[in-house]
Amino acid sequence: MVSYKARISLSGSEHKVVDDVCVEIKAIASRTGVEVHGPVPLPTKRLQVPVRKSPDGEGSPTWDRWEMRVHKRLIDVDADERTLRQLMRIAIPDGVQIEIQIKS
Repeated sequence: MVSYKARISLSGSEHKVVDDVCVEIKAIASRTGVEVHGPVPLPTKRLQVPVRKSPDGEGSPTWDRWEMRVHKRLIDVDADERTLRQLMRIAIPDGVQIEIQIKS
């Protein structure tokens, strides 16, 4: 039986949704009996956009400041084929991006 190592990186704008997916991945790993490292929280990116309130430039220069935060998590799984199949079937909610890198 061939053993694989999977590095799963998750990112999303809502940290609770990203953490829920991490809990699902850890549950699958514990059910199948493979070793899991993580989730490791990576630094949060803050994307800031200042926008002028008045569209025509008249009036006092007031600004709206919009911000989006991107939360990232990293999980390493020592996975066999059965575990990888179950990981591929996880329902990923909208707003969460997942990337799985597999090394043999």
